[in-house]
Order: sequence, then structure tokens, then C-alpha cells
Amino acid sequence: MSVNLQPTDAAVDKENLKHPKGLYLLFFTELWERFSYYGMRGLLMLYLTKTALEGGLGYSVADAALIYGYFTGFVYFTPIIGGWLADKYLGHRKAILIGGVLMALGQFSLFSTPYVGMVEMTYLGLFLLIIGNGFFKPNISSIVGNLYAQGDPRRDSAFTIFYMGINIGAFFAPLVCGFLAEDYFATKAVVNGVETVTNYGFQYGFLAAGIGMVIGQVVFNALAPKLLGDLGLKPVKAENDASGKPVKKDKLTKEEIDRVSVIFIISIFVIFFWAGFEQAGSSLTVYTDKYIDREVFGYLIPTSWFQSVNPLFIVMFAPLTAQIWLYLGKRGKDLSIPTKMGLGMILLGVGFFFMVGAVMQRGGVEDDTIKASIMWLLATYFFHTIGELCLSPIGLSMVTRLAPVTLVSMLMGVWFLAPFVAQIAGGYIASYVEELGALTIFSAIGGFVILAGLILIALTKKLMYMMHGRG
Repeated sequence: MSVNLQPTDAAVDKENLKHPKGLYLLFFTELWERFSYYGMRGLLMLYLTKTALEGGLGYSVADAALIYGYFTGFVYFTPIIGGWLADKYLGHRKAILIGGVLMALGQFSLFSTPYVGMVEMTYLGLFLLIIGNGFFKPNISSIVGNLYAQGDPRRDSAFTIFYMGINIGAFFAPLVCGFLAEDYFATKAVVNGVETVTNYGFQYGFLAAGIGMVIGQVVFNALAPKLLGDLGLKPVKAENDASGKPVKKDKLTKEEIDRVSVIFIISIFVIFFWAGFEQAGSSLTVYTDKYIDREVFGYLIPTSWFQSVNPLFIVMFAPLTAQIWLYLGKRGKDLSIPTKMGLGMILLGVGFFFMVGAVMQRGGVEDDTIKASIMWLLATYFFHTIGELCLSPIGLSMVTRLAPVTLVSMLMGVWFLAPFVAQIAGGYIASYVEELGALTIFSAIGGFVILAGLILIALTKKLMYMMHGRG
């Protein structure tokens, strides 16, 4: 059975709350892609900073933070190119296949570093991951949006469910890849009565990440013809009118320009969110490794495992959030997109003040024998998670609502430009932690993000007008 490329604006039965089966295929595919990415990302900062004898590259924290920031930044830059190519030439599904293959090759390149050349294969692997993600990331999100007609109250709920898939993968990834790298394949010795890792098995964590990518691609390409029909097979040439005939347009209408402008405006605001949020993989990882008491019931929790806390909270609270949006939407009381996203920024800022509490508990000293309670870190991740649920899946939904149908994937790439800028900015922020001190960095991020969230909420009325009924 064929599936239309773009659903019509026909009225949706609001009592029918079931989602199309294709959503769950996309959920599964994104789960494994995120397993691959976050498994690698959870090890990257440790891999860059550990010495050569420990199995790492031996970079300073400042240099590693910049490499981490530029890598994770360009991961979010290339989707604008991959989205444009898919919209105009490839189609969404072919772009997803190309991206998946390139990312798997990138992970296998990182796996080969001890055998071929550590520095050369590391940079090759990171390069392939950047390019592959550009093809994959915007196009799978675009297909999710195209499963639903404009005005369908299930759309925000669908993206929240899809976001659960992202975070199930992100939850298991550091646990599996971190266990392989920091425990199972690691060499350990007892130093001063404490068991210490003397050599890490980073390559095996990267291998597991590559295998995860392959699993997702095999399942997606096997089941997509049945569950997605022709959705995403061909590039989008034109919108359809009410009778289903193509409508050729040379220019965007005034309303379309307004809606596209909203995507750009909100993208600028969320730069501040992601610059703070992505400290999880850089400054928060380094701080956790040195200054958080990671021993629980006599077991020293691997540092990379804390990368699973945020996705665990996502999986726990995303269903509740999805039901809240659906409940409010059915009753005409849903919060506006700018309000939801501004609230997400405020919650992120609040989370950073718990890290300020951790620094103050330790007295702000550099002595890494003095540890802060793990509860500060968990509280930070909790507020960051709730903030993320208010912002990130809503942003994906927003783009598919507001973008002209012929530009959906490209504008999804524009949406990912915000994390691109934010990741690089976040890398620079993390590189100054040792120089300026964690107290200054954490409190400054928290205060600034809260201010930006309040400004976004204040602009809600103007932005809603520019959305022309799609907010």
C-alpha cells in the first residue's frame, strides 16, 4: 500500500490517538543511530585526554574540549547540506542509507586506531561521522513529520515518542560502550590500595558503536517498504493543492516567509540552551571524573556511565510529557511553541545552579580527594532533562509545521545549525573551566540561559502572529 509523500490538511479524528506503525520503525532506527553516536561521544573526551600509555591521545583538557566542541558542532552543521540534497535530489530514505553507511565506517575507523594509526584514523573516523550525520539527521526527522497532516494533534506527541527512541539508545550506549572500554577490556592495577585503570579498551567501545549503527540500517531498509510505503523515496518537487495536483511556485508567500523567519529566530535562542546542555560531554564529564563521589555501595561508577542519566530520565518522563501535550492539545489549552521552549531554557539554567552547589560543598578547592555528593549531579541532569523535553522534540515538530514542504529537510538542517554554533561555543566555554573555575562557569551559564528563556517567552505574542496559526 502506497503512502502519500505529504498528508493533506484534512481534519483528523481527534479521538483516534494511535500513531502509524511507521513511527515505530523510525523510533527503532533512530534508537540505534543514537546508540552509535552517544556510545562514541561518551568515550570521546576520556579518549582524547588519557595518556598514550592509558590508550588515549594525551591531549590537555583545554585542547580536548576544543576538539570535542568542533566535532560535535560540525555534526550539526552538515545536516543543512544533507537536508538540501535530500529535498532536491536524493529523497529522504536514500539520504538516510548514505548517512548510516558513512557513520558505521566512521565508528570502525575509530576501532582501528590502535592497529592502523591513532591520530590519523581518529580524525578520519570523526570526519566520516560528521558527513554521515549530515545525511541522516535531518531526513529521519522530516519523515516523522510527514507521517502527519497539518493540524494533527498527534504531531507533538509523535515527536516526543520519537525522542524517546533517541534517548533509549543514548541510555544504553554509554553503559555498553563504557563498560567495554573502562572495565571489560581495560587493564587494571591496585595503586595505593585502590583499583585503577592503567589501560583503556577504547577501541572496543567504538566497535560496539559501529555494530549498533549497522543493526539500525539493516532493520530500517528491510521494513521501510512495508511500513512507510513510498514516503521519503523521492525528492519533494512541489506542494499539492486540495485536489492533489502539484503547485509550482517560484517564490515563497508572505506567510511562508514569516514562518521560516520564526524558525531562524527561535534557532538563535536555542543556541544558548545547547551551549549549556552540551557541557554534559565536556566540562561536566571532566568535573565528574575528578570531583564527584562516584562510589556507590563500594562500586566506583565509570565516568562515562553518567552520560546515561539524562537519557534515562528522558525515557522515564517523555511518555508523561507526550500525554500532557496531547491532553492540552485536545482541549485547546496547549502551551505555545515559544512558551514551551522558553520554559525549557529556564529549567536548564536552574539545573546549573545545582552544580554551583556541588562546587560550594567542596569549598571550591582543586584537591581531587575532596568529593561532592552525587546528588548534585543527578539533580542537575534531572532539570536539564525536563528542560530538554520542553525544547528539543518541540523544535523538531515546529520545523515540520512551519517549513514549506519543498524545504522541510533543508530547514531541519537550519534548526541543527543552532547546536552547531552551540557545540563550538560550548567547547570554548569548557576549555576555560580550569582557568576561570567551575563556580564562575556554571553560575554564568545558568544565569544567562534563564535570562534568554525569559526573553523568548516575552516574544511569544509576536512569534505566534508570525506563525499564522501553526504555533
